[in-house]
Amino acid sequence: QVQVVESGGGLVQPGGSMRLSCATSGFTYSRYTMSWYRQAPGQERELVATIAMGFTYSNVADAVKGRFTISRDIRTNTMYLQMNSLKPEDTAVYYCKVVVLSRDYWGQGTQVTVSS
Repeated sequence: QVQVVESGGGLVQPGGSMRLSCATSGFTYSRYTMSWYRQAPGQERELVATIAMGFTYSNVADAVKGRFTISRDIRTNTMYLQMNSLKPEDTAVYYCKVVVLSRDYWGQGTQVTVSS
């Protein structure tokens, strides 16, 4: 059973910062990828950032490059998304996706609301 659990969302003011976490468990394979997606009301789900576990690869979407940073803790199978200079348009449900052996596993999502 693969488990994917996001945490760290909430309400933050424009210009503020927030760090999201995604913890995974339930599998032993050492080579896999983790990604952050987000979906705002009425919008398509979009890829935010990706990082590899077990090999070297990472990427951040142009829309958030320079403000968001993706990182990992291999020991705990955890991925982080550091979000700085947040804007109202960053408001969305943020989802973690794990890809193991070409299979997708999604977390439940965590709400990020940027508002004053």
